[in-house]
Amino acid sequence: MTLRLAYNTNGASSHRLDDAIWLIADSGYQGVALTLDHHHLDPFADDWQQQAERLKGRLDDLGLGSVIETGARYLLSPREKHEPTLLNPAADGRARRVEFLCRSIDIAAILGSETVSFWAGVPKPEVPREQAMRWLHDGLCAVCDHAGEKQVAISLEPEPGMLVETVSDYAVVAEQHPSLRLALDTGHCLVTQDIAPDQAVRDYADRLGTVSVEDMKIGDHTHLPFGEGDMDLPAVVAALNAITFTGLVCVEYSRESPRAHLAIPQAAAALRAAGA
Repeated sequence: MTLRLAYNTNGASSHRLDDAIWLIADSGYQGVALTLDHHHLDPFADDWQQQAERLKGRLDDLGLGSVIETGARYLLSPREKHEPTLLNPAADGRARRVEFLCRSIDIAAILGSETVSFWAGVPKPEVPREQAMRWLHDGLCAVCDHAGEKQVAISLEPEPGMLVETVSDYAVVAEQHPSLRLALDTGHCLVTQDIAPDQAVRDYADRLGTVSVEDMKIGDHTHLPFGEGDMDLPAVVAALNAITFTGLVCVEYSRESPRAHLAIPQAAAALRAAGA
């Protein structure tokens, strides 16, 4: 089978969103992983709905599907990267993250996106794990309820160093939230080393909402172009083909924005050479 490839716009942050989407389509991708950000469809702009509706027309014209990514670094706070999260000690901080995730779901509903991907966050040092987990479940209840109302799939992404950092951590959390799908970043498996990337694809085949791919070195959470790390890309592609995965497989080159015009087609070529 031929996998459906997408490219994450966090790897094209030096480009206007329209230009980035054109480069992605021109390089033969079937979709876009849209990282909502202050310069790429700001979800808190007064005209966010109009922006989303215009983008839907653009994606439809180019025949591109989409997933929504929510990992923008300073969208919610100019001082702290990724904060506030669902684990923030301040109730209004946690509420701000829930508001953002619900707005992301609203945008996904307009675009017809396949899923909204998000992560748990890093607990502050003074917050006990048990308390952080209670806050996480409270936030997930609110987000899952809103996603159900909007009929949008949502996917939790395990991130190294976060409260939910492995696929097995995801499985435990999902026991209480059965509608919650898995956003699998295969590179993260090389960092945490709890499971091989291709095995994660096979073991969680029935829970996958979206899959991210890139290269990484074992134990090092640095997103690299294919061929610069330890990822067995053909094995991951073979696993995705074996489970007949029909969702978007999203390249996440978050550090490659200065050379996105080259990285976008190069990544597609590497994936196709690996059997995608």
